[in-house]
Amino acid sequence: MFNSKKNDSTLASNNRGSAPSGASNALNSLVKGTKVEGTVSSESDIRIDGIIVGTLNCKSKVIIGPTGAIEGDVKCENAVIEGRFEGNLKVNQLLTVKDSAEVHGDVNTNKLFVEQRYKGVLVFPTSTKPMHK
Repeated sequence: MFNSKKNDSTLASNNRGSAPSGASNALNSLVKGTKVEGTVSSESDIRIDGIIVGTLNCKSKVIIGPTGAIEGDVKCENAVIEGRFEGNLKVNQLLTVKDSAEVHGDVNTNKLFVEQRYKGVLVFPTSTKPMHK
């Protein structure tokens, strides 16, 4: 009964949908009360509800939750900031700034979405390069 090849293959096919199928479905989480100093690298999404002091390199989305903070440099594909960020931020695609966010430093992004109730200050540097027609 338990050694049947049919049962083994059925079990294997039934378990395929229940596990993450790679980095795109995975989520790393740094919980409130946790502090990491140094360099953090992630292939998949990462949510920060604790504190990172240093460098974060992420090939996916960075989410800084309401209790989260990052002090340092961040490079990622997409980012959502609800908490506090201070440093240099490079977002290749979309940066979303929630109304509870505090952002201090240099930000470079392709697209920016700012919630309507955001009360912070955003400063856009003027370009020193001449615009071409």
